[in-house]
Amino acid sequence: MNADASALLGERTPAPLVNASRFRAAHAADWERLDQILSRIEKGSLRRLSDEDLLALPGLYRTTLSSLSVARDTSLDRALITYLEQLSTRAYFQIYGVQTSAWRQLGRFFLRGWPEAVRSMWRETLVTAFITFASAAVAFYLVRSDPSWFYGIVPNGLAGGRDPSASAETLRATLYARHQDMLATFATFLFTHNAQIAIFSFALGFAFAVPTILLIIYNGLTLGAFVEVFAAKGLAWNAIGWLSIHGTTEIFSLCLSGAAGIRIGLAIAFPGRESRTDSAVRAGRSAALVMAGAVIMLIVAGLLEGIGRQTVLDDTARYAIGGSMLLGWLLYFYLPRKAAG
Repeated sequence: MNADASALLGERTPAPLVNASRFRAAHAADWERLDQILSRIEKGSLRRLSDEDLLALPGLYRTTLSSLSVARDTSLDRALITYLEQLSTRAYFQIYGVQTSAWRQLGRFFLRGWPEAVRSMWRETLVTAFITFASAAVAFYLVRSDPSWFYGIVPNGLAGGRDPSASAETLRATLYARHQDMLATFATFLFTHNAQIAIFSFALGFAFAVPTILLIIYNGLTLGAFVEVFAAKGLAWNAIGWLSIHGTTEIFSLCLSGAAGIRIGLAIAFPGRESRTDSAVRAGRSAALVMAGAVIMLIVAGLLEGIGRQTVLDDTARYAIGGSMLLGWLLYFYLPRKAAG
C-alpha cells in the first residue's frame, strides 16, 4: 500500500524514534544556558546579565519549547519531560510575566489603581450617598414626630444609652466624656458594626444589588435617628461635630463599598451582550479595588474614632478634622492625574 493510499485510509505513520542520549547531547547546552540565565534573573541579578544573554533568552525559550514538544511526541523519559516543562514555565513567566516588587505593586495601587477604580464608579457613589442622606432625613423626621421610632431603628448596643429617654445632660456628657474605657468599647462596637455593613454591602451585590441598597438605607436610617436624639435636646451641632471626626471617612467608605456592590449587581442584572459571568468578572475587577480601599478607610476611621474623637473635645477642632479628612479624600480620588506613561 503506497503513502497516498495510507493517507486516504486514515492510517498514521508512527512518529520517528529519537535516541534519548543523542537528543540530550544535542540540546543540553541550550537548556543549561537557559537555566543559568533564569536562575540569575530569579535571584535579582538581571542587571548583571550581558546583552548577549538577554537577546538569547527568547530564542532559548523557543528552543526549549520545541524540545519539550519532541520529548512528548516521542515518549522520552518522564524525568526529562518534567524538567523541560518546569524550565519552559520559568522562562514564560520571566519573559511575559509582570516583574514588579510587592512595594511597587502597593505603590501602584495607591497612586493609580484605587483612585481610578473609585472615579470609574462616581455614578454609583453619588447614588449611595443620596440614598444614605435621604434615609437619614426620613429617620430624622420619623423620630422627631414619634420618638418610639428610634427603638425600631437603632439597636440597643449601638445606642449605648443615647436614646430619646436620655436627658440633655447625659447626652452632653457622652459627647465630651473623658472615660476612655467606655468610649473605646463603644468605638470598637461601632467600628465592627459599620465594617459589617460595608463588607455585606459589597458581598451581597451579586443579588442584583437589592440587599446592598437595603443595607445602605438601614445605615442612613440609623444615622438620622441618632442625630435627631441629640437635636431634640439642642445638641445637633455638638453631635454632628462629635461624629464628623471619623464620620466623614467612615460614611465615605460605606458609600464606596455600596457603590462596588451596586456595580456588580448591575453587571449581573444587565450584562448586555456578555454572559452574566463575564460581565460580573469584568465589573468585579474594579469593584474589588474599591472594596479593598474601603477597608483601609474603615481602619483610618477606626483610628480617628478611637483616638481623635476621645482626645479632641473642642467642636471647632472636631469639624476641622472631619472637614479636612473629607477634603483630603475628595482630592485624592477625584483630582485629575496625568495619564500613565
